[in-house]
Amino acid sequence: MGQGGEPRRARPYDGELGLAVARAQEGDEAAFAVAYRMVQPGLLGYLRGIVGDDAEDVASEAWLEIARDLGRFRGDGAGFRGWTATIARHRALDHLRRLKARPRGTPIEQDVLELPGANSTPDEALETLSTEYALELVAGLPRDQAEAVLLRVVVGLDGPAAARVLGKRPGAVRTSAHRGLKRLARLLAEEGVRDETPPAPGDSG
Repeated sequence: MGQGGEPRRARPYDGELGLAVARAQEGDEAAFAVAYRMVQPGLLGYLRGIVGDDAEDVASEAWLEIARDLGRFRGDGAGFRGWTATIARHRALDHLRRLKARPRGTPIEQDVLELPGANSTPDEALETLSTEYALELVAGLPRDQAEAVLLRVVVGLDGPAAARVLGKRPGAVRTSAHRGLKRLARLLAEEGVRDETPPAPGDSG
């Protein structure tokens, strides 16, 4: 269950995922495959935003660890998504250290971050994009913003869960996600990606 009584950013399949994980912990290989199919797309998207083209290799390493330590996991479907994201992040950081590389990203000026958002909420702006294009834009954000956006939108974690993955305070992660999504919305507005979408009334960003 959720830690600290915080509400989770649930996904429709979390109930089914939780059941599959429980069966997998009892040795059901088919159930593990079901859990893998549910979690892998989001996990792979998150890793692509951190390590780029090496995402599949890093994901394979992460799943080996997930399978090895599955018996130690305690929680529900949403908790499993957070747990697997934590493992994937550790493997991604190990990979980057091995390459002696830094994730892509350039500083964003504060005045740009504070510009008004696009004519839609930042979440909607990101979700209208194709996955490949979205990840390309996210990869251009500063590291903290990129990871916060990926965990929130691609993996589907709430603020407290994303904070646990990143080892930061929930407020800091929410701020990073908000700034990253706001910047993405601004980029999309400039490129006219959402020209055909009516404004969201009363949107506060």
